[in-house]
Amino acid sequence: MTYIDRAISEVLKKRVATSKCLLLTGARQVGKSTLVRHLFPEYRRANFDDRLTRLQAREEPKLFFLNNPRPLFIDEVQKESSVLEEIKLIVDDSDTRGDFILSVSQKPGLMKGMSESLAGRVSVVELAGLSLREIHEVPFNRHFIPTREYLDERARCLKPYHDIWENIHSGSYPEICNNEDKDWLDFYSSFFSTYLERDINDLITQDSLTFTKFMTAVAARTGEMLSYANIAGEVGVSEPTIKSWISILARTGIVFILKPYPQSALKRAIKTPKLYFRDTGLACYLTRWLTAEALKNSAVAGNMFETFLVSEILKSYSNEGRDCRFSIF
Repeated sequence: MTYIDRAISEVLKKRVATSKCLLLTGARQVGKSTLVRHLFPEYRRANFDDRLTRLQAREEPKLFFLNNPRPLFIDEVQKESSVLEEIKLIVDDSDTRGDFILSVSQKPGLMKGMSESLAGRVSVVELAGLSLREIHEVPFNRHFIPTREYLDERARCLKPYHDIWENIHSGSYPEICNNEDKDWLDFYSSFFSTYLERDINDLITQDSLTFTKFMTAVAARTGEMLSYANIAGEVGVSEPTIKSWISILARTGIVFILKPYPQSALKRAIKTPKLYFRDTGLACYLTRWLTAEALKNSAVAGNMFETFLVSEILKSYSNEGRDCRFSIF
């Protein structure tokens, strides 16, 4: 499997050179570890998916950092966020840049301890799945804005995209996009099981079958107005539970909530948003569209195509190191 150059690479190099810590966010399997190993091979790596590594970091943090000297890459740091206090002490006592690269599978604003421990000390960058530009090696890397100047500049780098429905159905995870021998159904089945077991096992109170039913109901509504009441009625749990679970999906990079843009900021907070899956392949897996041809000719083709477009726009922002929350409505 060959390595695909990521559009965000130059942004990461610049942030590491100018920040004491870099926090790389993104859903599982988007390629965070691979990207860091490729760009920064000199960094040692500690993976907090490993229980023994987490145990040492929790009980003997000073020994942990002696055994893992800087520059250090800590993968899935949200698994043991108590280590952030020790990192704060280390970076406060040093003028060196790029001592730590941290990766998480959750949004930092909702990660316990991150905002308090490393506020003002960490640069946050989001890595999304592979974009069409990355897959087809398009050098253009500006975030999308609907202006004539932007479209003219983009047109100079156009490449033909054949079999667009194959791209939509396959999804954007590097493991499936960059490996022709990888079985699509097996990949998403394993991905979903890992997501349930590792990312949200401690965050839900219902059994996993109910949560799976919930995710299927949400996937079936990608590209639609978000109605908590409708989903609650279909899944058989309370509306507050549905709101909590959708918040989990958003913070772990599975869905994006697109806010409306009326003139009044007050109205913006109360109008109905739309919901989009960040990866169309996962949405297809959950709703059992097992081939690109079946998806293309289905009743949900329009919604899935819209979901794909929104996902590509989001990637254009994250690949430039930009926060899209206040720019996309």
